[in-house]
Amino acid sequence: MQGSIGFPILTWITFLPILGMLIVWLIPSGKDEETKKRSNMLIRWTSVGITFIQLILAVIIFLNYNNGMTGVNQQSGFQFIEKFTWIKASLPLIGNIHIEYFMGIDGISAPMVLLTAIICFVAVFPSFGIEKAVKGYFAMYLLLDTGMMGVFNSLDFFLFYVFWELMLLPMYFLIGIWGGPRKEYAAIKFFIYTLVGSVFMLLVMIGLYLSVGSFNMLDMMNPANFASDSIFGGFNTSIRYVAFIALFIGFAIKVPSVPFHTWLPDAHVEAPTPISVILAGVLLKMGTYGMLRIAFPIFPDAVGYFQGLIAWIGMISIVYGAFCALGQFKIGKRDLKKLIAYSSVSHMGYVMLGMASMRPEGIVGAIFQMFNHGIITAMLFMIVGVLYDRAHTRGLDEFGGMANKMPVYTGIMTIAFFAAIGLPGMSGFISEAMVFLGAFNTYPMLTMVSGLGIILGAAYMLWALQKVFFGQIPERWQGPWDPTGKKYKHDDINGRELTALIPLAVIVIFLGIMPNPIIDMMSASVNHFVEFMRPFVKIGGHLSGM
Repeated sequence: MQGSIGFPILTWITFLPILGMLIVWLIPSGKDEETKKRSNMLIRWTSVGITFIQLILAVIIFLNYNNGMTGVNQQSGFQFIEKFTWIKASLPLIGNIHIEYFMGIDGISAPMVLLTAIICFVAVFPSFGIEKAVKGYFAMYLLLDTGMMGVFNSLDFFLFYVFWELMLLPMYFLIGIWGGPRKEYAAIKFFIYTLVGSVFMLLVMIGLYLSVGSFNMLDMMNPANFASDSIFGGFNTSIRYVAFIALFIGFAIKVPSVPFHTWLPDAHVEAPTPISVILAGVLLKMGTYGMLRIAFPIFPDAVGYFQGLIAWIGMISIVYGAFCALGQFKIGKRDLKKLIAYSSVSHMGYVMLGMASMRPEGIVGAIFQMFNHGIITAMLFMIVGVLYDRAHTRGLDEFGGMANKMPVYTGIMTIAFFAAIGLPGMSGFISEAMVFLGAFNTYPMLTMVSGLGIILGAAYMLWALQKVFFGQIPERWQGPWDPTGKKYKHDDINGRELTALIPLAVIVIFLGIMPNPIIDMMSASVNHFVEFMRPFVKIGGHLSGM
């Protein structure tokens, strides 16, 4: 029996933020300073309530998910199915158009649904520091939430594409209006990069529809559904390889993998803290998820052809991203936020490497790394935001001795930094170990070179920890952050900030000790995925099939 709880929970968890957005718009704006302040606070807490309910729904899904069910191209492998005709038309030249509202999740998407709910909830709390156009900010925030959640729940390619594009608009405004000094440049760069990838995706989607006669992803994953004389009919054709490359680039831009990564540091540096949290915590995962859900199972023959290239891209991203993060100690302003942004390029490279292994342990490690990286990087960006809110700078050379001034903050920061390094006992260690375990069987030399990422990661993280938290406190920070005591009554981290950070720290430690709750959720689906891909790809140093 498919996982079900008696009501359309995927629809609710996806569109609940839209309801919240409407409520936020209906809250009257105050005319004087006092009523405006109360209105803004009501908007903030409304957003907290909506995202908290969404998180409860995600937990219900997690608790009711049947770990034993499998499926890649079979509807029976997906749970909490919601399906009905959405758009149906008959056009003279094109024929019948049938688009479904089709939602469902499996072990690949279920962890991403949980991750999205967690990140969107905790990122509301650093959003309390937004003072400019508060109503507009939280409306865009909740719209972004719906777009991201819809991507992970959709099983109709047209519906997937709608949510994918829906996410683009609020992110553009959230960076372009509420960002830093170069916010317009960063927002436009993000928009153009993502839009280029979306155009590639749209063209392939149209070709697939004409070949299969349906936007249903599961139909597209079944080779028997392709018309023999269609554009994508058959296997190992040039046009299928071109289509896979187009999809891969569209998703790789979002990851972002080298060489499509250059928008990320600008977007992170200029975005407000909570949007950096969402960008790193959820949006980057949409790229690798899209590869696993769409590009790989629809074009398995192209995956086999380009598998080595995908592994190389993963390895280069790991090493290049780590060197760029380390380079923040030598060039420019030595921005702590940019260091963490480049570390994301490196850590998402592990996901690519694990996916390229095409082994169950490697792909489980890749999906687990997606989840862990989302939690850990969210902590890192929120922690940087705590310091920036007080000091109005992120320069690594401008701090020192913060452990004496902010001991609780230092403790939280230490957990996040060691989790990013992959310290045993932290969740990142488990996922990285599984990635290496799988990848070493398929690409031993690339995996050994990728091990440099661990060494370099430890170097730049420990170096940053030492520069910010140890040594002598600069004279400018020896007094209280706010002498008036109106904003910061104490030097250390406050209760609202801890409310966002402590749950993430608990998750990092718990999954580092007991990873099975997430691994068990994805294992059956990943095993079925690997069996589906096995005839086309390289596994363990030999071609298994063909």
